[in-house]
Amino acid sequence: MACAGFTASERSILRGLKTPAGIQRFLDRDIAYNKEPNGPSCMSPRRVLRERRAHCMEGALFGACALRVLGYPPLLLDLEAIHDDDHVLAIFRERGHWGAIGKSNYSGLRYREPVYRNLRELVMSYFEHYYNLRKEKTLRAYSRPVNLERFDPICWMTSEDDPWVIPEYLCTIAHTPVLAPPLVARLSRVDDRLFAAGLLGRVTA
Repeated sequence: MACAGFTASERSILRGLKTPAGIQRFLDRDIAYNKEPNGPSCMSPRRVLRERRAHCMEGALFGACALRVLGYPPLLLDLEAIHDDDHVLAIFRERGHWGAIGKSNYSGLRYREPVYRNLRELVMSYFEHYYNLRKEKTLRAYSRPVNLERFDPICWMTSEDDPWVIPEYLCTIAHTPVLAPPLVARLSRVDDRLFAAGLLGRVTA
């Protein structure tokens, strides 16, 4: 595994996650949501392990790294939104079907079982759960999968420096729209129960 550099203890933790679902459980139970109290960050998986906190981008990097340790390619997928933050997922494929790992302050934007036949199916499973605090459904497009092996020269898994080049790259690549413009005006607001469910456990400070 190119440019790994993990300690024996770090490798033991990563290998002990065993499955994509195990990686998600670790992100949910052992990694706090990073509200960036010291300013914007993009911590490497090593630093996430050490500091035990991560936001969306950092969680996706950690997920991709942990998937790689388990033998999957380290793939990221960017979800592009309007009037909202983008969301980044670590994605994986089993038996020809796609699944995803995610860290989010919204409960509906995290794990997906590998049951989706193509990337559009996977992405659309997030549509109803992707909304802002004004209850607007905000998901608009998604990127192609990005294999993080291309960033091995900067040691993105173990670097002490923030690998900002990765989110910057995600912003430059083409994205596929998820709905035609005439449909946008017809979107309803998120109902109260789904809105409340999505905010369950949300970190505000």
